[in-house]
Amino acid sequence: MEALVCRKLGDPTATKPGSPESPVEVSRTYPIPPLTSDTAVRVKVTATSLNFANYLQILGKYQEKPPLPFIPGSDYSGIVDAIGPSVTKFRVGDRVCSFAALGSYAQFIVADQSLLFLVPEGCDMIAAAALPVAFGTSHVALVHRARLTSGQVLMVLGAAGGVGLAAVQIGKICGAIVIAVARGSEKIQLLKSMGVDHVVDLGSENVIASVKEFVKARKLKGVDVLYDPVGGKLTKESMKVLNWGAQILVIGFASGEVPLIPANIALVKNWTVHGLYWGSYKIHQPNVLDDSIRELLSWLARGLITIHISHTYSLSQANLAFGDIKDRKAIGKVMIALDHKATLSSKL
Repeated sequence: MEALVCRKLGDPTATKPGSPESPVEVSRTYPIPPLTSDTAVRVKVTATSLNFANYLQILGKYQEKPPLPFIPGSDYSGIVDAIGPSVTKFRVGDRVCSFAALGSYAQFIVADQSLLFLVPEGCDMIAAAALPVAFGTSHVALVHRARLTSGQVLMVLGAAGGVGLAAVQIGKICGAIVIAVARGSEKIQLLKSMGVDHVVDLGSENVIASVKEFVKARKLKGVDVLYDPVGGKLTKESMKVLNWGAQILVIGFASGEVPLIPANIALVKNWTVHGLYWGSYKIHQPNVLDDSIRELLSWLARGLITIHISHTYSLSQANLAFGDIKDRKAIGKVMIALDHKATLSSKL
């Protein structure tokens, strides 16, 4: 089968996969994985998602460092290709989606039936592949951890990225007043078209002044929930608009800088800081993840959420795909299509 294999750690954006400098290569003779148990399911992958964590993993900068060589990749969708003798939930030909610690950047992947989700009829398979990690992260953070409620003020940093667009939409579903922070006119226009209550362009506006003016005009006290996948200076600045009793959701550090949240100010203002490592829920509270993804798939089928796909690439274009992530060119999700019929758009 065809698979993207990481042979060494390094920057996958620098050169085309397979070149001497690249840490990844496209193997076209990688063994098809066998069924590993009686309840195992082999899936022929239709599409798989790129997340910032996947990029960090190839760089060797992610918190989990798999031994080399490995096939990267986490969330995916596909068609059931084979099942173990004790599988009861799925049949060959079913459309499914899921997520894995590794291995989705390949034509086939094997998972236990308990880890798979049936994709509802009418749902696009590339959208289904983009959903688990980005929307799952935002859903668990906002609904399970922050328990966001109607009328609260939600401020989303990095709002035009994969998790950011997910957070914006989930915030609106929860009835929150949503402030979105992004950079660039194209991203700003998309966020405005999604009904965001206030959008701030980092490239041309002072974030704090803009947010303060908005909350004053709406007679609000401040931001109740800060959703932060960015980190760095922007986190520090955003603390100036947080309400008493606010909640800070630490999602990631796309800026490359881990911010310092002063404990003395958190004490005085009764802030709650939530660290959110979504993948660890599979170990500690798997039912939370399962319920979350099922609800998201239901929302997708009912048209309550829209998954914006920025670009779709092939495995051999992985350097371009990761380049979109690294350079923050993506608006929404960047995808890899293994089934070429599923490709929506591609940079050639």
